[in-house]
Amino acid sequence: MCFYNQKRFSCGDWSWTSFAHRCNYEYRTGETCGMRLVNMTENEASKCRLCEKIETKFRRRTAEVDRLERWKREGATLVASMDRSQTLIKELDKEIYMLQREREDKRNTLLR
Repeated sequence: MCFYNQKRFSCGDWSWTSFAHRCNYEYRTGETCGMRLVNMTENEASKCRLCEKIETKFRRRTAEVDRLERWKREGATLVASMDRSQTLIKELDKEIYMLQREREDKRNTLLR
């Protein structure tokens, strides 16, 4: 039951920050008991690292979809570029899915 400070992001996620003070149960110098309790919560205006990565991937995916639709509208003959763009969109979808799974797994492990 040692006390740590906590950082809460605008997206709802949080992380441990600095060690605040030790509890009475741990008597060894420099050691902590392993249980973490919140000493103080610092509110952060920004989003967490995972949410920022997901937003970045979404923006890149949107730009790629817009580019592909423009090429199709204009009747472009750049079939190789269009295929590459479709492949990139699929890869971005996979990356977004994996990041969202990582975020959900992190949230679910904390609730257990």
